Amino acid sequence: MTVSISATVNGSQFAGDVPAEELLLDFLRDRLGLTGVRQSCEVEVCGACTVLVDGSPVSSCCYLAADVDGRSVETIEGLDGTEFHQRAVHSFVRHAAVQCGFCTPGMVLTAKALRQRGITNRDDIAVAMNGNLCRCTGYGSILDSLCDLLGAPAIDDEAVVS
Repeated sequence: MTVSISATVNGSQFAGDVPAEELLLDFLRDRLGLTGVRQSCEVEVCGACTVLVDGSPVSSCCYLAADVDGRSVETIEGLDGTEFHQRAVHSFVRHAAVQCGFCTPGMVLTAKALRQRGITNRDDIAVAMNGNLCRCTGYGSILDSLCDLLGAPAIDDEAVVS
């Protein structure tokens, strides 16, 4: 069974049929070639598959493509070239908060949603990022990077890489 959908993905309109059981993750990666959306845990735990649907972070590994009908979806590719993306890259590098980069797109998209909500408190940022796991980098540097990006003070600016 297929379902007709019409959605905006990274500012471009998509209209077509999708299998009723197709996951948003597979739709974005396989149909649209948006490989910045990562497949990892497949159970809404790691955050690697995070995308924004109408500005809210969702785990695309457990979200049906049919459910984006009439909605707006943003992936990391949609941020490319924006001021927010440039600031995110600078902040992650400045704070040595990235190694392999597998988890980074989900973190940056979650940070964008936090910015849109005006969240700048370090504790609130830490709680909101609980759903984004990293297997390579220490969370202190990631949290410092996100606080820098969102305008919250870092704990130890002396430890920042210049």
